[in-house]
Amino acid sequence: MTTPNYDELTRATPPGSSWSVFGPDDELGTVNFLTPQRVAAAAGLVRTGRRFGLDHPVTAFEPYPTGTRRPLEHHVFSNNEWHRDDYLDSFYLQSSSQIDALRHIGHPQHGFYNDLSPEANDATSTRLGVHNWADAGIAGRGVLLDIPRYFEATGRAYDPSSTIAIDAPLLDAIAEHQGVVWRGGELLLLRTAWAEQYLAKTPAERLATPWRRSPGLAQRTSVLRWLWDHEIALVAADNLAVEADPVVESDFRSPDDLPPERGVDHSGMLHRPLIALLGMALGELWRLDELAADCAADGVYECFVTCEPLYIPGGVGSPPNAIAMK
Repeated sequence: MTTPNYDELTRATPPGSSWSVFGPDDELGTVNFLTPQRVAAAAGLVRTGRRFGLDHPVTAFEPYPTGTRRPLEHHVFSNNEWHRDDYLDSFYLQSSSQIDALRHIGHPQHGFYNDLSPEANDATSTRLGVHNWADAGIAGRGVLLDIPRYFEATGRAYDPSSTIAIDAPLLDAIAEHQGVVWRGGELLLLRTAWAEQYLAKTPAERLATPWRRSPGLAQRTSVLRWLWDHEIALVAADNLAVEADPVVESDFRSPDDLPPERGVDHSGMLHRPLIALLGMALGELWRLDELAADCAADGVYECFVTCEPLYIPGGVGSPPNAIAMK
């Protein structure tokens, strides 16, 4: 299959969507870029056997910065002296390291991915659920772009608790600095160091710190073009949204946008065109510091990455259960 470039997608229906690329019944989106040939080639990147877990503890970000998710309650019980069992209450599947299912975010003009309407995307629906990726399995060539180390190496000031918009030319510059060559079908890992500085704070300091300040991808059409034309299968970062927060300048604001009655305002965010139009897999709050340190030490920024979401039919998100292997 020859994949149309992003400029060709701007003439699709709806504009800028990949809905016609993978078929009208598709529920995998850009995970389709992980062809058997690409996965087999990526497995050859495992040379030393070093492994890096990319998930934070499920309780790492409590209290959750947005205030919309309650703390997890872990209950351990036993039926006899030699038995233990447990269960969870208030387990928000996107409260720590996570992957967003395609039913997570819709587009205000065009609905959810592959023409799923808000009315059809109700609590009983399983369409576009995270189980699709659990069933298919996500595995491929991971490429880490280390934003803080690039800024340091080029003599630029960097604050992981400030809004820094990473645009397409900067992505190219970081990749060139690290000697990265793109092959298509990558799992792109963006280290911003946001989670590192946030987790270093006390709970009181976290509550006193504005959480909507983070480096991340710029809200630009050129970023969509870059991700799609590189055939990125998944983009994950160590911040709350993958993209820069808050939205300062955006190509995606609509005059019809109104703040929601509750929850996060996604107006102008990349989430809408990335998930709803392109069907791109997004990972947030991934643990990338140890992998980044290893990459900096040996100069190898590619690895084999697996991501196995929980098999929850219709799930809106899941811990990624991600591992990088070098």
